[in-house]
Amino acid sequence: MSSIVNAMPDRLDRTLIVMPAFNEEATVAAVIAEVHAALPTVAVLVVDDGSTDRTAEEARAAGALVARFPFNMGVGGAMRLGFQYAVENHYEAVVQVDADGQHDPTGVPALVAALDDADIVIGARFAGQGDYEVRGPRKWAMRLLSSVLSRITGAKLDDTTSGFKASGPRAIAMFAQNYPAEYLGDTVEALVIAARGHLRVTQLPVSMRPRSGGTPSHNPVKSAVYLGRAFLALVVALLRPRAANKETSTA
Repeated sequence: MSSIVNAMPDRLDRTLIVMPAFNEEATVAAVIAEVHAALPTVAVLVVDDGSTDRTAEEARAAGALVARFPFNMGVGGAMRLGFQYAVENHYEAVVQVDADGQHDPTGVPALVAALDDADIVIGARFAGQGDYEVRGPRKWAMRLLSSVLSRITGAKLDDTTSGFKASGPRAIAMFAQNYPAEYLGDTVEALVIAARGHLRVTQLPVSMRPRSGGTPSHNPVKSAVYLGRAFLALVVALLRPRAANKETSTA
């Protein structure tokens, strides 16, 4: 990993970590510290997504830039703000890192390096590295979604709902204008938007870790309805009219 970091200091200098955070006061400071230790030149923007705890205060004390929503907008809303910030401040790469400690920041340089040949690089949990596992309806939903979205994007994708991913300049520009905020839209619909915009999507195998604190976003009851929600998100994405890209429309 260190050789990748040393080989691409300029790219990492222009990389923005965007960290959506909702009630993550127990973990966010430690995650930021880990990012700074692994990637000292990378900027971190924490988007406090309407938290009712001290998430924003903990993030700011840990040295991150902090933006706050007055109410919960979801991961998609937080990421859209991050992409807009990246455009305004001329960042060349955006990497989403969760505030709960599941994403290992030492994997960021490899994701960013892979942007040489792609516009979006997904850190895939089920592509042969690590022992992350899900079961039941959620597992089958993920597999079926990956199969369908692989066909749509023209790339072999094993983990289309992973939140650990890097976006290059073309994706940043597109998503700053149009990034879905609905449930699962930040993963499922975002890939449909990318495919329609002729962005190149690929994946790299990564290892995921258990949450280091906070409340999991899925429990057995929620997992039972994951299948229906996931495919509803896919149907909505496919039926939604194509959004006009400002760069294209003004050309």
